[in-house]
Amino acid sequence: MTRPLSLDDLWRSVAPGTEAYDPSARRALPSGVQRFLNHAVAPGARLPEAVRLSMTGTIRLKGWHPFEAEQVIVRGRGMIWAAKVRMKGLTIRGSDRLLEGRGSMRWALFDLIPLLRAEGPDITRSARGRLRAESIWLPSLLADPAVTWTQEGENRLRAEVPVDGEPGDLHLRTDEAGRVCEVRLPRWGNPGGGDFREEPFGGLMEAEATFQGLTIPTRLRVGWHPGTPRFDAEGEFFRAELRQVAFR
Repeated sequence: MTRPLSLDDLWRSVAPGTEAYDPSARRALPSGVQRFLNHAVAPGARLPEAVRLSMTGTIRLKGWHPFEAEQVIVRGRGMIWAAKVRMKGLTIRGSDRLLEGRGSMRWALFDLIPLLRAEGPDITRSARGRLRAESIWLPSLLADPAVTWTQEGENRLRAEVPVDGEPGDLHLRTDEAGRVCEVRLPRWGNPGGGDFREEPFGGLMEAEATFQGLTIPTRLRVGWHPGTPRFDAEGEFFRAELRQVAFR
């Protein structure tokens, strides 16, 4: 039986990016988009092929529980998020992934007792939405010419971001400096149970930091139905802060 690709395997498989960011090559984009990209990527900074993140926070699973996680996102390939959640004195470990166009979830108690295994078209489609939202952690994805941009207001941007060749919208709200304040998108999922369907998804970005010339959000709150009372009442399920960031 073939061993599943690990987070370390995915990270080691990537050659460092070599292209340098050139703001002048984006002058045809709307002014708000240029402001966002020039804030996210310093002139001359290397556009990376991958990012590796470590994070801590709390996740809502019938109550809020602390977690630690690592994640690798790779341009054109996908992502792995591997986490450890503490729940009522027990340790649950698992991963969410989207690799080679296929999404899956695997969670177990003490690495031994399976709790959740899920895959298939619905999981894959949902994972593509998640990766589209998390492209803000790998700005080279959004600086890619394959992304189509529209400015919807002074500080409101819409990007059509392809994932596995499938287009999808990502909406950003920025401030006057170009910092991302909010992310929204329609995402396939089944919040609250029932059949999978498209629901509003997104979150608030509460802090940022710069690493290797790239500026990304480092503290955020994420969930379903952002911008409505349902977000605070039932939709929010993830609060995280990045601890370490590396690009390659």
